[in-house]
Amino acid sequence: MGDAKQSAQPDAANGTAEVQDLNAEPDQSTQALEDVSDAPTGSVDPWPDEKPGISPEEEEMLLKAFFQEVREVDRDNEVNRILGAFKLNPFEQMGLRFDSTQEEVKRQYRKVSLLIHPDKCKHPLATSAFEVLGHANSELANEDFMREFRHTLNLARDEVRKERKKKTKHDAVVRLASVIHEGGREGVEAEWESTEEFHELWKMKSRDMLARAEWRRRKLTKRLKEEEERIEESEAETRKKMKATKEHTKKWEETRENRVGTWRDFVQKKGKSKKGTNMLGGIKPPKLKVEDEEHTYIQRPVQEQWRPAQPKPAGPQGKPPNKPPTKRR
Repeated sequence: MGDAKQSAQPDAANGTAEVQDLNAEPDQSTQALEDVSDAPTGSVDPWPDEKPGISPEEEEMLLKAFFQEVREVDRDNEVNRILGAFKLNPFEQMGLRFDSTQEEVKRQYRKVSLLIHPDKCKHPLATSAFEVLGHANSELANEDFMREFRHTLNLARDEVRKERKKKTKHDAVVRLASVIHEGGREGVEAEWESTEEFHELWKMKSRDMLARAEWRRRKLTKRLKEEEERIEESEAETRKKMKATKEHTKKWEETRENRVGTWRDFVQKKGKSKKGTNMLGGIKPPKLKVEDEEHTYIQRPVQEQWRPAQPKPAGPQGKPPNKPPTKRR
């Protein structure tokens, strides 16, 4: 035991001596910092390998240039955000929540319009973004548009609420939160609707409903246009037929005298008789047949040329008798 104590005491003494030595001999880095702190300003350079410091004027200029670059980046990002926003939702183009008021819309428009104004923003599409922002602001200021637009947004919000209610119907956490919360289930849902998660779901559902509504509107517009074109073509065809009928009637009336005169001339020409003949109505009677002495075959008398033929006898008929051959000259 005595030997252990004696061996421990020298060790402790040695440790104390080492601590005293450390306190007495500070390291080089501590000594350098103390020298720098004690030395007058500008006499010692803490970073001797680097360039000397810049003046306050140059530092201020660099700082302004830095902030100018940051502003330009912000302007470019805002232009890209507006051009990439959902085109059927002016709230997304303005960068606002769907439950924003008209005062918030006015303040946001003033802020963003100053940020992306073509005279201040160097982005090549700043003019297009500024026009999109102005169109969105005019739509949000239009009462008729906002009435229909709000109706669509409310339908989308109701759909999100229904999906939320169906999803959390058997959720024990939501039940427990409803029991603990002062407002019950309604209070829990009200707090959830104030979160970004609800707004994101509302945004996606509204996009779907607005896209479907726009597709139906364009389809109906196309059908109405086709129907109008068909009606116009039908009316043009009807007008063309009426015009042709009117022209035909007019031409018929104008040529009436010519037609009547031509018919009269035709009748008068036909009614003229030759010299030494009397024709009834200008019609020449047929020439009567006469006996021809040059032919040996029997001819009917002139008086019996128009006599009707005798009826054939009834009953079986025998073979007719052979006629004598006629002689030809």
